[in-house]
Amino acid sequence: MNKVRWKAVRPLRHRDYRLLWTGLAVALLGSGLWLVALAWQVIELGGGPVQLSVVTTAYSIGLVVCVLFGGIAADRLPQRSVIIAADTVRGAVLLVVAGLALTGYLEIWQLAVGAVLIGAGEAFLIPAYTALVPKLLPADELLAANGLEGTLRPLAQQATGPALGGLAIAALSPGVAILVAALTYFFSAACVMAMRVRPEGSAAVDSEGPTGVRAMVADVREGWGYVRATRWLLASLLFGTAYVLLILGPLEVLLPFAVRDHLGGGPGDFGLVLAAFGVGGAIGALLISSRSLPRRYLTIMTLMWGVGSAPIMVLGFARDLWMMAVGAAIVGATGSAAMVIWGTLLQRRVPDHLRGRIASLDFFVSLLLMPVSMALAGPAGSLFGVTAVFIVAGVGPVLVCFVVIWFGRMLTDELANPLDIAQDEGAPDQLTAQETGDSTRIGAQDETDYSKRSGAQDETDDGASKRISADA
Repeated sequence: MNKVRWKAVRPLRHRDYRLLWTGLAVALLGSGLWLVALAWQVIELGGGPVQLSVVTTAYSIGLVVCVLFGGIAADRLPQRSVIIAADTVRGAVLLVVAGLALTGYLEIWQLAVGAVLIGAGEAFLIPAYTALVPKLLPADELLAANGLEGTLRPLAQQATGPALGGLAIAALSPGVAILVAALTYFFSAACVMAMRVRPEGSAAVDSEGPTGVRAMVADVREGWGYVRATRWLLASLLFGTAYVLLILGPLEVLLPFAVRDHLGGGPGDFGLVLAAFGVGGAIGALLISSRSLPRRYLTIMTLMWGVGSAPIMVLGFARDLWMMAVGAAIVGATGSAAMVIWGTLLQRRVPDHLRGRIASLDFFVSLLLMPVSMALAGPAGSLFGVTAVFIVAGVGPVLVCFVVIWFGRMLTDELANPLDIAQDEGAPDQLTAQETGDSTRIGAQDETDYSKRSGAQDETDDGASKRISADA
């Protein structure tokens, strides 16, 4: 067949996107390898939970500190170059760590430094990837592209990668697994280098504008100003913060105890529940990307995050493994499907020159309360019981999501900015220009509204300044 009929895989027709996706797939396998190898390398060095916590915290620090700078780089520099640099740095760091491990010179502090740099590299990679994809594909294929990524990530990073890492560690050593992870990052960089399209960064540097630190501060302020002026975007980011606070801690901290205390299960049962969550996520991403974007895309996305989280309550009181696995799979499926829509909206409704910064703000907000959620989950489980915490985790997002839909004016916004243009199966290429034009128009409309509000505020500020001067 000359034309790929299945909507979910249509983006793979495009050579440059196919290279980018292949590189991402292999790099995600490497990330899964690295996560398993990291833990066993700490153990091999004589470390325990405290040492492993130090190393994983170092990774988080690199990620959080650099993610806003990654967004600025994605908007000011060629995204392709940023991705190549990020993958090359990650590969080089792991190559050094693997060399130290295999020669017997590796120490915990060196592993922590490497983790900081790996986190920093990922902080630059993610906004650049998000900003680059819309330049490689027509607008009507972005939902499918995000679905491909949403399907790939849990299967590669959470299932296949760790499994391969476990085999490599069992047969050889953690150092060998780290070496293989380094090679996957180099492979990803090579795939991006092989791309023929060389899209430039979205924003040209103004020679008369601020430079250095002042320029970076101005870029962050511009991105945050756009978020504050764009109601649906602000509401979604605030909801994402609440979602992470309510959901992540119970899943990461209390789920093992729920499996042990309620099921009498062990690591194998815990692994099956996590696998169900990942498989559900892959299925949810695949299903949502196989269809057109929903007409009520903002409402459906928010409801899938909110109402779709309710089955997490099952994890708190289930007495059968299959019930717990089904609850985890449903939460994984709805959450992943919502993420596919969210990624598509960032690429279709955010202006090109702001997309990297908005993606980094999204990532930053998601990370901000992650440690808080995990820190609160344990004490809350001890005080109120694991079942009570999971009930709050299920009910909380349901209540918050309706507030978010109202506050974000989503019901009227999605009608005013339709993105669900139907595509004729017999002539898929004829609507590409129309779909792309509509996407550009909607992004421009959002930016125009933001500019008008900003301009009005500037005039108000100027008027106030004049009155103050006159009074003086």
